[in-house]
Amino acid sequence: MKRIYLDHNATTPLRDEVVAAMSDVLRANFGNPSSTHAEGAAARAAVERARAEVASLLGVASGDVIFTAGATEANNAALRGALRARAGRAHVVTTTIEHPSVEEPLRALERSGEARVTRVPVDANGRVDLDAYAAAIGEETALAAVILANNEIGVLQDVAKLADAAHARGAWLHVDATQAIGKIPVDAVALGADLLASSAHKLNGPKGTGCLVARKHAAIPALLLGGGQEKRRRGGTENVAGIVGFGVACALARAELPVRTVRLEALRDRLWAGIEASIPRVRRNGDARFVLPNTLSVEFEHTAGEVLLEALDGEGIAVSAGAACHSGSVEPSAVLLAMGRTPAAARGTLRFSVGPSTTEGEVARVLEVLPALVARVRALEA
Repeated sequence: MKRIYLDHNATTPLRDEVVAAMSDVLRANFGNPSSTHAEGAAARAAVERARAEVASLLGVASGDVIFTAGATEANNAALRGALRARAGRAHVVTTTIEHPSVEEPLRALERSGEARVTRVPVDANGRVDLDAYAAAIGEETALAAVILANNEIGVLQDVAKLADAAHARGAWLHVDATQAIGKIPVDAVALGADLLASSAHKLNGPKGTGCLVARKHAAIPALLLGGGQEKRRRGGTENVAGIVGFGVACALARAELPVRTVRLEALRDRLWAGIEASIPRVRRNGDARFVLPNTLSVEFEHTAGEVLLEALDGEGIAVSAGAACHSGSVEPSAVLLAMGRTPAAARGTLRFSVGPSTTEGEVARVLEVLPALVARVRALEA
């Protein structure tokens, strides 16, 4: 039985074009990009071609792109770097639904006394109140940080307006765009982002590769020291194969995005319509008007989400009970709790996330087996 993968927000399968490009690099283009001989020059040229592709997708200059080991590193570099670059400003404004790779570094900065952090709450749909966010930003604010698309519920924030509020008070804006890239157009300049993080494995590229966009005016010190790589903005020999794969994934996304977005949205909406029509006592989490085209977060009332997830897995269907970084835990989602959901409601939530490889037949199969599985799990709870 062929498995059905509906967990594209956790990670995505590599595209064949990405695998081919990476294989070519691993086999033949093994040089160190910092070396001055022909092999090094060839590797350096491959990195720069990929940088141009990433920059093109994100609407920035190539020189603004710093390659990292992923969005976690990029977020850490942005937060710590902005505070170091903006001496005299030690305040950060963020939200209550940020990814752990933003929230945990901020907690560490609070504990060390390096930063004071204000977390602006969200409403029942997961949207940040623009006025409250603006009011939290003051003269001492070095950085405002916001996730463009929440990884659990897919809800989008009005980042451009948040950027206006930050810039009006002299603060920079850092955007965690990891979950949005490859699903919707993401233009860092149009968004007003001074800093922006992304990761290749969320758009059919390889794990272990990502980037931080640091626009020219937002120069930050390097988080990793030990070499002159990335124009001394990130030490360490570049992961050439991973970077090349990232570039190919970005090129594919840029070419396919208009069609891809429409198709993902149709699959997601078909899935929700089927769930709503066939299963009683369900609720969609988040604002359906402002959400990623591929993401559907559903609360199944009086249902143990982790048990339902296992039942679906047994039927060959992979979904998520929350963010992948929380897998193995039955703790309720902090995002859903921040939206005002009860622990029981959060526990009964599953996240379905479709991708370019998802088919209509796969969605139909999920809708065929899901109602009976929900009924069975609910019976266990009775």
